[in-house]
Amino acid sequence: MLNKIFDIILFCAENAFLQVGVFVGAVLLLFGFINYKRQGRFVQSLENSKKWQPVFGSLLGLSPGCGGAIFVMPLYLKGTVTFGTVVATLIATMGDSAFVLMSTLPKKYLLVSFISIIVAIITGYIVDKLNIDRKFIRRKQKLIHKLEGTKKQHSVLEKELVNKGLHQDCMCHIGHKEGDNIDILLHHNQQKQEAKWVHAFTHQYAYKAFWILASIGLILGVLLLFQIKINTNLGIPYLGFIIGIAGTLFSAVYMIINKKIVKNDTHEEEESKIFSLKETLIHSAEDTAFVNTWVFVAYVIYEIAVFAVGGEPVVREWMTSAGVISVIIGAAIGLIPGCGPQIIFVSLYAQGMLPFSALLANALSQDGDALFPLLAIDKKSSLIATIITTIPALIVGLTVYYFFNG
Repeated sequence: MLNKIFDIILFCAENAFLQVGVFVGAVLLLFGFINYKRQGRFVQSLENSKKWQPVFGSLLGLSPGCGGAIFVMPLYLKGTVTFGTVVATLIATMGDSAFVLMSTLPKKYLLVSFISIIVAIITGYIVDKLNIDRKFIRRKQKLIHKLEGTKKQHSVLEKELVNKGLHQDCMCHIGHKEGDNIDILLHHNQQKQEAKWVHAFTHQYAYKAFWILASIGLILGVLLLFQIKINTNLGIPYLGFIIGIAGTLFSAVYMIINKKIVKNDTHEEEESKIFSLKETLIHSAEDTAFVNTWVFVAYVIYEIAVFAVGGEPVVREWMTSAGVISVIIGAAIGLIPGCGPQIIFVSLYAQGMLPFSALLANALSQDGDALFPLLAIDKKSSLIATIITTIPALIVGLTVYYFFNG
């Protein structure tokens, strides 16, 4: 029994890295490079287009990962975008689970994206039309009062900026300036001390080793797509087994050292990727490790469930019988901030354990890591926003379930 479970864990570690992780890494690097070249210009367009903000917000949210959606949150706190734009952005985003779906089921990813952006835009304009921000969210005075509470810290930071030869107009941030109130609340109030060895590990050695491992894994992953037996036909016995397990083990260690368990992307890290190609490589490696680890967890859950109940047909029949409950569960899991639980949910769908309606409900409901910047400054707004995104998630998910047979 224990030997069988151990074999399952090794099997899942190999497959998670070679079948999903390496392809996620390739996609992450591609979009990371595009974002680096773009350097936040789309965010500036969002600020300048009042009439079309929910549309631009939806497009930013639709970009794989959480970066685009994360950048919208400070703009709302500054008052330059509407609350409907925030809601539209959160509905459109799938966070890091988008990379999993894109890598495993690209056609389903396109279908989910198409539905998401339509629902996001419609909901965003409805929220703005109903003035939900004015009626149910915090008064402007509360935010102003909170920002005024940073004045003392603001003056201290200004002196630090002068000493460093910086000023508020330096190109260090997206959606706000160095040393302004948003910067203090998002970054300087949230700072955490990072051990020197951790910084050296992540910024000098680990990301290079990871991308070497991922490059080898990507070649093996492509060979797997062509049905080539990589453990026996390449001249090196168990090559896929070794690289796959090493990749997943490295990913788990990488994630633990970075202390990223449920939450992955931060506003500060997304900004650093925009302005530095090296930081893009570093944080894309961390992001890939994060996604790969959670995919591995999902694979283990699935395979052990199959082993426990006696085969895949039994598992799928059980999940199918869950019916409408799976849609509600998908929307409820989407309420959880962070990407980890969402990656598990999408991975289980890719294994055939969930109906499409449940995936759709989760995709519309989840906010990924984009909610954390809003949580850091205005918890009430973030709570109302995530509740609002769950309403269309349930409506659309249940509609698809009842009228399109799952």
